[in-house]
Amino acid sequence: METVCEGKEWDVALARDEGGRLLAALPYLIRRRMGMRYVLEPLLTQFSGPYFCFPSDMSERRRTDYAHRAADKLIDSLAELKLDYFLQRFSPEVTDWLPFYWRGFKQTTRYTYRLDDISDPDRVFENFDRTKERQRRIRQIADLYSVDTQLDAATFVRFHANYWRSRGEKDLLPESFMRRVIETASSRGEGMTLALRDCKGELAVAWFAVYDRNCAHALLSAKAPSVKSADVSALLVWHLIKSLSAHTKAFDFEGSMEPSLEYFYRSFGARQVPLMEVTRVGNPLFPLLLKLRR
Repeated sequence: METVCEGKEWDVALARDEGGRLLAALPYLIRRRMGMRYVLEPLLTQFSGPYFCFPSDMSERRRTDYAHRAADKLIDSLAELKLDYFLQRFSPEVTDWLPFYWRGFKQTTRYTYRLDDISDPDRVFENFDRTKERQRRIRQIADLYSVDTQLDAATFVRFHANYWRSRGEKDLLPESFMRRVIETASSRGEGMTLALRDCKGELAVAWFAVYDRNCAHALLSAKAPSVKSADVSALLVWHLIKSLSAHTKAFDFEGSMEPSLEYFYRSFGARQVPLMEVTRVGNPLFPLLLKLRR
């Protein structure tokens, strides 16, 4: 949150029991505009809280009671903020939003795509596209590109901006922001940038992912205007998965609801994973503000 919210107001709602023991936490970013206060996800943040501190020996039934009690306390904390609008996407591990429903929130299901186990990269590769066509095309072009593991943040950011410029669009992510995220994650051993260069040494595609011991998340990608085939990106995804397999268990494509991207991610044998987008309108004028913001 310090990295993706730098210069902005953010905080954490905490739920504690009567003895002061922490039950759950919900980090949030507060924005202000035209006298309204609202919570949205920070840039490059697919999902956030709530995070529950379940005791390790707790039964499933007691976990539900625990989560409901803790969520209710979190909602009480949010109510004190008197927000005009609230929007967060919950982690896929959070599958119960009933306390939020009971308190007037709405929910929309969104999807990401995830490879649950990348510990054996060869097995992952064999599960790409059931027709085996993807594997064949990756092998066909593999010798045409070299892997660059030393791409610095500044070069990646320029490449990313040029990618959007070549599409006639503006990069919606500030360059200073992207550079800060990449440098912070990499310095902590929690980020990886990988690129492919063609036979002339020119950048063809580049991806950046963050990871912890449980899962890696693909955050940023870009390709050169000369690269027309999705197979080059697929080759880089394969190298990225191989490199990350030594550091984490799973790989999340940070899935898109756009048809072409949805198919691309799914074609790697990734599992469709639902996540909940939870919202609440506290001020009926806020939807108008959202339209103006767009």
